Amino acid sequence: MLKDFQAFIARGNVLDLAVGVIIGAAFGNITKSLTDDVIMPVIGAIFGGVDFSGYFLRLGPVPAGYTGSLSNYAALKAAGAPLLGFGQFVTVVINFLILAFIVFLLVRSVNRMMTRLEKQKAEGTAAPAADPADVILLREIRDELKASRGNAPSV
Repeated sequence: MLKDFQAFIARGNVLDLAVGVIIGAAFGNITKSLTDDVIMPVIGAIFGGVDFSGYFLRLGPVPAGYTGSLSNYAALKAAGAPLLGFGQFVTVVINFLILAFIVFLLVRSVNRMMTRLEKQKAEGTAAPAADPADVILLREIRDELKASRGNAPSV
C-alpha cells in the first residue's frame, strides 16, 4: 500500500495539482487584498462609507452586557447578536467575480495558445514541398549515369 501511495504522489498530475493549490491560495490572498484595500473603499466612498463590509442589519436584540458600539459589525457578531451582514456578502461576491474573471482570462489565453500550437503542428506535418525542377533533372542524370555504367563492359 505504501508503494502504491508513493507511485500516486510521484505522478506529475498530483504534484501539478499541489503547486496549483498553493499558488491559488497565494493568489486568493492577493485578490482579497485588492478587493478589501482597493475596490471596496472606492465603492464604500460612493455609497457614503469607507468600510463597506460594515453594512449590516440587526435581526434581533443585542445580548445583555454588550457595551460596545451598536454600529460595529465585528464586535456585534463576536458578541453573538443576530446580524445580516450584507456588506460583507457583497465584498465576498465582488472578490469571487474578480477571481472568476481572472480565471476566465487565464483559460482563454491557454486555449488560444493551444490553438496556435495545434495550428503550427498541423502546418509542420504537411506534405513536404515539391523539389525544384533542377533537382529533379540532376537526379535523372545521376540515375542515367548509374544505369549506363551498369551496362558498360567491365575492364
